[in-house]
Amino acid sequence: MTDSSLGFTIPSRHVRGRVVRLGPVLDEVLSAHAYPPVIERLLAEALVLAALLGSALKNENGQLTLQAQTETGAVSLLVADYKAQPGAAAQVRGYAQFDADKLALQGADPSLFGLFGKGYLAITVDQAASEAQEAHRYQGIVPLDGASLAKAAEHYFFQSEQIPSFVQIDVRHEQGEGCIAGGILVQHLPEGEAGRERLHVRHDHPEWEHVQALAHTIDAAELTDRTLGLDDIVWRLFHEEQEVRVQETGALSRGCRCDVAHIRSVIAQFGMKERAEMADEAGNINVDCAFCSKIFPISLVSLNN
Repeated sequence: MTDSSLGFTIPSRHVRGRVVRLGPVLDEVLSAHAYPPVIERLLAEALVLAALLGSALKNENGQLTLQAQTETGAVSLLVADYKAQPGAAAQVRGYAQFDADKLALQGADPSLFGLFGKGYLAITVDQAASEAQEAHRYQGIVPLDGASLAKAAEHYFFQSEQIPSFVQIDVRHEQGEGCIAGGILVQHLPEGEAGRERLHVRHDHPEWEHVQALAHTIDAAELTDRTLGLDDIVWRLFHEEQEVRVQETGALSRGCRCDVAHIRSVIAQFGMKERAEMADEAGNINVDCAFCSKIFPISLVSLNN
């Protein structure tokens, strides 16, 4: 089972979680760029992480953007986002900017610090307006710490939201099979009852220690096994619990939101002189989408009419 997400809860332990696996969608995103293996793996991790976090949003029109950035590392920018689509598969997209010379110095298996140096991780959530709630946007930023993006995400939840979290993401790319990546997110939530203990500020709570120990038994082969259902992963980890509630599986698709009409409207805001300076010899302003690598030629004549 690939290109899907599955949510679950363990009520007696005050735990929620999600499992995600990407396959063909991941290949679609990566095929738009000629990334070296190290960057492919990094972007795959980012896309899985965006899907893990984004698919937990309650707003059916919500969007989550994950951004890792630095001014000194081999990777200057990493972006992945998730956008819900009511009645359709949610969309993921992403891209990376890197310095090939600096990257070559890091070897075949660089650390997160080796890739970014001293950077930061920003997670932005846009909750679109709906009949039940107003539009809402918030962002959390933390140092890009840890051995991987998964560990950086754990640090984000610890520092920004004080929610004990376990995140594991694994990527496999074998010749002839394409790329496949899987991840799991498990979190311990507050009970939410007035006058009772706030579990989310206690990372040594026995309930969380128990669930975290079980989550740690997951291995890379399970997360990247195309034939293993996401519900089977949850069952393997937590089948001895009193009750595990599994939600409906959500489909994931590759989606880039570049739009010719929107591009034209943005360029039209510039003056005629500025537009002329942007144009090539043929009189076209060529706009390159960083996500899908498509080039959109917008003619000066069409803008001036």
